[in-house]
Amino acid sequence: MAVTTVPAEPCVAVADETQVSRAWARLRQRKSAMLGLAVVLLLVLVAVAAPFLAPDDPAKQSWSAVRNAPSWAHWMGTDESGRDVLSRVIYGARASLAAGVVSISIALGLGVPIGLYAGYRGGWADAVISRITDAMLACPFLILAIAMAAFLGPSLTNAMIAIGITTTPIFVRLTRGQVLVVKVEDYVEAARAVGNSAARIAVRHILPNILPALLVQATLSIAAAIIAEASLSFLGLGQQPPAPSWGSMLNTAQRFLTNAPWLAIWPGLAIFLAVLSFNLLGDGLRDALDPKER
Repeated sequence: MAVTTVPAEPCVAVADETQVSRAWARLRQRKSAMLGLAVVLLLVLVAVAAPFLAPDDPAKQSWSAVRNAPSWAHWMGTDESGRDVLSRVIYGARASLAAGVVSISIALGLGVPIGLYAGYRGGWADAVISRITDAMLACPFLILAIAMAAFLGPSLTNAMIAIGITTTPIFVRLTRGQVLVVKVEDYVEAARAVGNSAARIAVRHILPNILPALLVQATLSIAAAIIAEASLSFLGLGQQPPAPSWGSMLNTAQRFLTNAPWLAIWPGLAIFLAVLSFNLLGDGLRDALDPKER
């Protein structure tokens, strides 16, 4: 009697596709998450299409239009150098989103491998990595980022590096905790029993199953990174003039809060919407990717 063997890969692919479809369906049921996703996509579109959307050069000065109130000529007014605030807010989205994405990418690139190694390896290596992680997490995140940015020097690139390094311990601890839970599962024990190497087990069997938790944390951390970049730029450690940044615009606006409040309103509102949208999206992803809902 002939035995027909069915390849496992298509079944796995169908199962993965089903899980993604179910997660997307649960995400769509959460109106706040979809609102956050819409605002995030809008901000990305604005940042990418900034040269086409901005009505003027963000660095162009006009001494005849210094601190003009919002009007048809300048929808958000002008700043202390006569530069169009709307154009600077649009171009400032590039700096804030780039800081959020790049810094969290650095944190993921450093934190996930270290956490995987610590959680799967265990022993003295896990103890040393855990103590270093605890020491870094004991320091306030923003204070550590300011100190590192000051050491590296004022620039947007150095600010992103500082934010990425100071965010790394969060992903080290999260990855390590997830690995400790997953590595005792039966499918990991089976992979180990058939002779798979530790690296293959970590990458092929453990990492895919902890990605949902990492995705949720990354989304929430982008919001924190945007606030951190705005804070560093506000202190002069991030984006340098005349390049626009929401944080540096707030730094300039603090001198004119009484005479020209629109200088602080628009970049402050942009930071508020960006951070709120990423937090709403992260909360929605956390609920949609919850294993208890599968």
